[in-house]
Amino acid sequence: MSNLEDLFAQQLDAAGIKYMRQFKALQGRRYRWDFHISGTNILVEINGAIFVPHTGHTSPGGIQRDYTKSNLATAEGWRQLTFTRADIDSGNAISLVRRLCLPPSLQSFSSPD
Repeated sequence: MSNLEDLFAQQLDAAGIKYMRQFKALQGRRYRWDFHISGTNILVEINGAIFVPHTGHTSPGGIQRDYTKSNLATAEGWRQLTFTRADIDSGNAISLVRRLCLPPSLQSFSSPD
């Protein structure tokens, strides 16, 4: 778990959104998602090192793994959201998650620019 994932967890906590971390959504697979939003079909991946060459998410093999993981989850009925540091720092990530999983009466959502 990364500091960026911890920051997103704090945002989820502040919004009152329940979640599980390092969630295995696919039976018989080793894939884990950074977050599962409880009571929904929403999975969240945080990709913080996208500008660092040859890391897990930026190498050709890593990109292929990420695409395969996302596609398999989609085929099983999951909705994957993928966020970067900019999404989390700006508040766009938590705003989108709130919009997708909270009833309108509990949202104080303002659309990002």
